[in-house]
Amino acid sequence: MTATNDVEHLSVDECWSLLRTATVGRLAVIVGDHPEIFPINYVVDHGTAVFRTGEGSKVQGALSGTSVALESDGYDPETGRVWSVVVKGRARTIAEIDDVMDTVDLPLSPWQAGDKGRFIRITPGEVTGRRFPIADPSTWQTMPEGFRRASTE
Repeated sequence: MTATNDVEHLSVDECWSLLRTATVGRLAVIVGDHPEIFPINYVVDHGTAVFRTGEGSKVQGALSGTSVALESDGYDPETGRVWSVVVKGRARTIAEIDDVMDTVDLPLSPWQAGDKGRFIRITPGEVTGRRFPIADPSTWQTMPEGFRRASTE
């Protein structure tokens, strides 16, 4: 971990540790010619992230052969610090019978009901994260430089 202006850049191990404490993230994929972001429930499994879903544009984008990104955040009320972790990599369907059997036992429960028979594993190429204190709201109550307020009459 390195710190710059109260921002801690997290090690890969710290990132995975934090990812294990959360169950919700956002999956960024390319669908057609544009980016899409989907909320997902995920679990960490053997240095990868696994999510369960139904068919649709999320699966189409995730399995298109382009890179995907999973981002998750959290807050530690004891320290007043937040964290954000991004996993960039490739997604693939979990199809081998042994892998499927192991995956079914993971504590993975999508919030939305419906057919969620597709298990997808994101194998990371890059894992990055940072942790930082929440800014005091009064920080944002100043006027931007060069902004002139009309006089009151």
